[in-house]
Amino acid sequence: MADEKRFAVLIDADNVSEKYVKFILDEISNDGIATIKRIYGDWTKPTMSSWKNVLLDNSITPIQQYGYTTGKNATDSAMIIDAMDILYAGNIEGFSIVSSDSDFTRLASRLRESGMYVVGMGEKKTPNAFIAACNKFKYLEILAQTPILTDDQPSEAAVEQVSGLDHTSLNEVRNTIRTIVDETSDDDGWAALGDVGNILNKRYPDFDVRNYGFKKLTPFINSLKVFEIRCSRSKDGHVRLIFVREKGRRGSKS
Repeated sequence: MADEKRFAVLIDADNVSEKYVKFILDEISNDGIATIKRIYGDWTKPTMSSWKNVLLDNSITPIQQYGYTTGKNATDSAMIIDAMDILYAGNIEGFSIVSSDSDFTRLASRLRESGMYVVGMGEKKTPNAFIAACNKFKYLEILAQTPILTDDQPSEAAVEQVSGLDHTSLNEVRNTIRTIVDETSDDDGWAALGDVGNILNKRYPDFDVRNYGFKKLTPFINSLKVFEIRCSRSKDGHVRLIFVREKGRRGSKS
């Protein structure tokens, strides 16, 4: 589509396993097109040899960065410099910073200040500061486990696999949804589910129904047991509209 965002995907090989690469690229395709794909590390190390086929298969450009000084992460500096060069070139609308390192917090903030849409991806050990600096953040463990998820109720395996994530608590999410529905609803208490989801993502960059074992927002909302769902069609009959309201809510707003 002509209006899809063009993304620069920058991967920190020091903090990411090659097993996640396919999931990273598949996920960013939901937001736009990965026009720039680069990965940073010291490729002279024998431990990096397992990356070769993955990079070739996914057309990712490896950027060589030697560790000049013990204890200093030269890879981070190279990624930051490249990100700013790409920003000033003006050929993309978004960045995906793939790392679990808090050193990229300021970079994510700076890119957003310049109007970029920033998608962060990292493991569950990622510091909250980096997560909060992104428009959206995805846990790599969750992306790699999506085949076990369900449209209805999460399986015991799904719940077990996501239980170790330090994401926003279910109770906090439930209360926030209540607030959003109240703030955006019509006189009868109905709010558009799409609007609720968009606002929820803005308030919690790491919010993803997959964190709780679901694939879609509607069954996740249903699982909270405090909301009712109503579906309808647009006037032309082609668009399915979904609305949500807190149970027990009737009549007009006061």
